[in-house]
Amino acid sequence: MTNPAPTNNSLTDVPGFRVGHAAVAGPGALSGTTVVLAPPGGAVAAVEVRGGGPGTRETDALDPRNVVERIDAVVLTGGSAFGLDAAGGVMAWLAEQGRGVRVGPEPHQVVPVVPAACLFDLGRGGDWGARPDAHVGRAAAEAAGAAGPEVAEGNAGAGTGAVVGGVKGGVGTASVRLASGATVAALAVVNALGSAIDPHTGVLYGEYGEGRPQLPSTELHLAAQEQIARSRERMGIPPLNTTLAVVATDAPLSRPQAQKLAGTSHDGLARALRPVHLMHDGDTVFALATGSHAPDGTPAPAPLGALELNAVLAAGADVVARAIVRGVRAAEGIDGPGGTFPSYGDLYGS
Repeated sequence: MTNPAPTNNSLTDVPGFRVGHAAVAGPGALSGTTVVLAPPGGAVAAVEVRGGGPGTRETDALDPRNVVERIDAVVLTGGSAFGLDAAGGVMAWLAEQGRGVRVGPEPHQVVPVVPAACLFDLGRGGDWGARPDAHVGRAAAEAAGAAGPEVAEGNAGAGTGAVVGGVKGGVGTASVRLASGATVAALAVVNALGSAIDPHTGVLYGEYGEGRPQLPSTELHLAAQEQIARSRERMGIPPLNTTLAVVATDAPLSRPQAQKLAGTSHDGLARALRPVHLMHDGDTVFALATGSHAPDGTPAPAPLGALELNAVLAAGADVVARAIVRGVRAAEGIDGPGGTFPSYGDLYGS
């Protein structure tokens, strides 16, 4: 059982988290980076990769069997494997703040552990070489450090060049407050080989669980499907993609529990995108938990029991699906040398 979403309906509704975006500059560029910054002291973290073509960095550090207990930031980036360079800029910025794993007696002697995952958007602006680097990563980290609770959606950060099933994708975010008072939220970058749109009705798959969606007219739907088919054809076969997400909570999760949350949150991808986890997707979900919410009012809450954990796991899938819907709805169509990708709004209106 859940209560209405907190004020911003975004990842930043989990206390302490901030989000920063930066885009690659220059003509022919259509890519960028998004940084999710944890509160001071970091967050317990885990990751689950289910796509067949992932591009990641430092994900092995999140294995519960390994030494790193908490991390300070996660990087989601365009640029395919080249874009993973953005994490270096985030590391440098964090080190200047004295944030990271302490490896010496002095406050500055830290090594930030910055897990990252990339999506494929190469050439979508026309310039194959326009991709995020350490400078773009640093700009996104600085933006996160200076950000308030508002989170830009659509064509922002890692969503700048995102495409889903031939339609413009982007960044979306959503949150929910559980009956316990804990908050669970997600940020997704929607860039899937599969589609977010039911080809029989024109309804976003992720909206089927939100009541009875309004169906577009048959004439509008047929015209939209023709445009989508042309966009897919121009992309070529096979298109390369990947949907990325971060799920965050203030519930007190252990590292194995966070690992479970990362896994079950992939169910949100399966609800909102069809098909998912294909060989040309690199679908990756990170889970972050601060443990700052104490249901019993104590400063150090006990780890969640099975029933409380179940509520967090269910909510993780829900907010990922909602974040995907919001990312697709917020995206703006693009028409340039790298391709023409209409938005859902262009095709179906509001």
